[in-house]
Amino acid sequence: MAEVKTVGVIGAGAMGSGIAHVCALAGYEVFLNDVARDRIDASLQLIDKNMQRQVSRGLVDEIDKREAFARLTPAENLADIGKADFVIEAATENEAVKKEIFKALHPHLTDHTMLASNTSSISITRLASSTDRPERFIGLHFMNPVPVMKLVEVIRGIATDATTYEFAVGFAKSLGKITANAEDFPAFIVNRILVPMINEAIYTLYEGVGTVDAIDTGMKLGANHPMGPLELGDFIGLDIILSIMNVLYDGLADSKYRPCPLLVKYVEAGWLGRKADRGFYDYRGERPVPTR
Repeated sequence: MAEVKTVGVIGAGAMGSGIAHVCALAGYEVFLNDVARDRIDASLQLIDKNMQRQVSRGLVDEIDKREAFARLTPAENLADIGKADFVIEAATENEAVKKEIFKALHPHLTDHTMLASNTSSISITRLASSTDRPERFIGLHFMNPVPVMKLVEVIRGIATDATTYEFAVGFAKSLGKITANAEDFPAFIVNRILVPMINEAIYTLYEGVGTVDAIDTGMKLGANHPMGPLELGDFIGLDIILSIMNVLYDGLADSKYRPCPLLVKYVEAGWLGRKADRGFYDYRGERPVPTR
């Protein structure tokens, strides 16, 4: 990966923070951008905490941690991001927002800059069409939490050239990741399978087949899942689950992808899961308690 030395990350939420984290540890200079400086500062604090956790577990040396953290630079303006060799967008899972980011980024890009989106469900072809370089645009879908999860889905748009794809695979491997190629269809591979399962678990709750505890216990002990589907939905974010279900429903026109009305109701209430302290569990006490 000698041709890429600098990486720009747009979006300092959980995914952007994780991507910046692993890029810095892999030796890349990283510029981290968000709409507000306080979000960038909060992200850097989170990265520092997570890197220190890796040190305490013997996964990273202290000196490597310090050097990696020094490679992280706040970038309050897209102009600072545009000079990077490779830019990864990790903003909210909203197609209009992502397209607006790429359009705003366009005037600041160097001729050689390559682009990627960390979208978990949206068409790479459509996102690429909002840029001036669809042949150098790729989907890199990291899994959450990024420093822990090994998989990266690599998704080509219809215009993505072979060189960009080969670069993206090599870049992901340079971060210590394992890649899986996915075609550019709604939600790709992992979320095409995982998110409808979570939606079905919500239907199971909605129809009174089982309680929150019974559903999660059943899948943990009956299917050997490390986390129950409702607990996992809370971890991912119920707004993200709803967004992906809507992408599947709109993109594939199949009623089996209809979002559960209970999922819609929770999102309307702002009960988005762990990040809102309430979802299918209430996280405000000493231990999570089912909300239904």
